[in-house]
Amino acid sequence: MERKIKIFCRNTSEYIDVEGGATLAEVASQLADELTIVPICARVNNKTEDLGFPIHSPKQVEFLDQSSPSGNRVYVRSLCMMLYKAVTEVCPGARLRIEHSISRGYYCRLLDDQAHQMEVNEQTVTLLRDKMRSLAESDIPFLRRERLTSDAINLFRREGQLDKVTLLETVHDLYTTYYKLDGLADSYYGPLAPSTGVLKVFDLCLYKEGFLLLSCDKKDPSKPNTPVDQEKMYHAFTEYLKFNRIIKVGNVGELNLAVKGRETARLINVAEAMHDKLLGRISDDIARRREEGGASIVLLAGPSSSGKTTTNKRLAIQLMTNLIVPKMISLDDYFIDRERTPLDENGDYDYESLYALDLDRLNSDLMRLLRGEEINLPTYSFELGRRIERRRPLRLDDHDVLLVEGIHGLNPELVAALRSDDIYKIYVSALTTLRIDDHNWISTTDNRLLRRIVRDHKYRHISALDTIARWPSVRRGEERWIFPFQENADAMFNSSLIFELGVMKPYVDPLLANVPHDVPQYAEAYRLMKLLSYFEPIAADQIPTTSLLREFLGGSSFRY
Repeated sequence: MERKIKIFCRNTSEYIDVEGGATLAEVASQLADELTIVPICARVNNKTEDLGFPIHSPKQVEFLDQSSPSGNRVYVRSLCMMLYKAVTEVCPGARLRIEHSISRGYYCRLLDDQAHQMEVNEQTVTLLRDKMRSLAESDIPFLRRERLTSDAINLFRREGQLDKVTLLETVHDLYTTYYKLDGLADSYYGPLAPSTGVLKVFDLCLYKEGFLLLSCDKKDPSKPNTPVDQEKMYHAFTEYLKFNRIIKVGNVGELNLAVKGRETARLINVAEAMHDKLLGRISDDIARRREEGGASIVLLAGPSSSGKTTTNKRLAIQLMTNLIVPKMISLDDYFIDRERTPLDENGDYDYESLYALDLDRLNSDLMRLLRGEEINLPTYSFELGRRIERRRPLRLDDHDVLLVEGIHGLNPELVAALRSDDIYKIYVSALTTLRIDDHNWISTTDNRLLRRIVRDHKYRHISALDTIARWPSVRRGEERWIFPFQENADAMFNSSLIFELGVMKPYVDPLLANVPHDVPQYAEAYRLMKLLSYFEPIAADQIPTTSLLREFLGGSSFRY
């Protein structure tokens, strides 16, 4: 028996003695009367671990439940493996592919051995749901294994998970961690729950050519999420998934092979051309609407680090090819004075609130522009925290269109005084369609966070620690003020680039490595470094100066 080890438990704010080699689950059981949560995972020295993690030396431990961001990710990943197990039993020979998040769930498809779409009907979904419920009732443990990567490759090859084989063969780690569920192996880039017994709340429902896996509702964890209509978002994702199939790069392993085969120049050129094509299509649609007497004002919105500014500038170029003269303004200049700005739940100024804008002045100015009058644009001084007046005249002539960039562009309350025909709305976001493998997708949110970390460091001298610390507040603002209005868009522009994480890796890795180990944000930094570890780096000198990625990396030919 190993000696006693003293650990510090953040949940109880006390040092406790545990047996050397004890697992986190055993420690949680020891503290059962003191813990106020039912843990699904824990942070050990600010790294998220599963409850099977053994303790062999002094540690700081914080137990987390599924309501925490880390716990929620553990819950969803564990549902994915339980779904994979159900597919192998209900639909033997089928290949499960979890594409991306949408409609409050995770879009799944079943493929045959030739990667062709298999039909999914209500009976299939019912059988899968019933099997998952049976697995949850059986309370089967997720068993963590760490083996030589060569052994893991052979295991996944026998199971037919060739996407994982390709990934592991291109990453070249000596050891690989995976999990086993009732004899079935799978790997995820984060820990899983202790057993299927904690996964009681979930649902499956038919969706398009596949189905949605629905986790529990964050507001009421006792029930699963209810899907919402996101038809335009689905179309934007689907268009890029088709593009991925054409260029034969749908997951990180395939991207790594392309990098090793020196095919990145082709990928970059084709992906950039895809952006041009999509923006050209939007420009053509605006031109058509103008011929019909509308679309004099274009509102362009999107969440943080979606690339709105570059999208706006590249759209302006496309509009000029349609003989339309773009004039650009930012909603930031319509901020009200700082002392009148609404406060958030923490008592801080909420600059992401719609009501941080002078809506009356904005609507008045836009209406005057539509009538052919000249206005004087306001100027907001962030240094002074108030509006300053200086001469900035603006008028819209017959061939002009006004491009307005800001996070609230899709909110109908923003321009409530204007006719809907006069407005054209564009939603911009990095809808990431590249997967790590069939069962691990890359979060659109993670993509944007990595962009923001690089940009904040380069242009604002803000550390990765501070960016990560502020991110939850940014996300809350997006959930309230942006995402509910996505489907109001006339057009959606997917700003993601299939190669971008490989390009950003050399930039962001050192920034994440500088996050101190003794702060909670290290858990997020470590998780993001783990994500980036799968990617072969791509030299940034191959990226054109007009690329949207230059907004974050620098070297753009556009002025910001």
